[in-house]
Amino acid sequence: MKTLCFALGLLLLIAGCCDAMSHALQFMAPTKCCFNFYTNSLPLKRISSIIKTHSSCLQQAFIVQTIRGRQICYSGTFQWALDVYNLLHNTEGSGQQQ
Repeated sequence: MKTLCFALGLLLLIAGCCDAMSHALQFMAPTKCCFNFYTNSLPLKRISSIIKTHSSCLQQAFIVQTIRGRQICYSGTFQWALDVYNLLHNTEGSGQQQ
């Protein structure tokens, strides 16, 4: 009887840990990756933000959020997107150390 209770308790503990692990992995996994890329630049006045995709995405990219809420993917090597990212994040040519 003790062995049965121990086995059931161990099974419940493992099931609880597996459930908790899946929730933790959900928050660590990238939320947005890009698979199709837009190739035309946008006027800067239409852009509200730009972010890099998570490093675990298969293809590195930028996600541009327009002022109307639309999200557009650009390749990580697309020069226009690199320039806009640097401009909005002030990482290049500002003289500031990061």
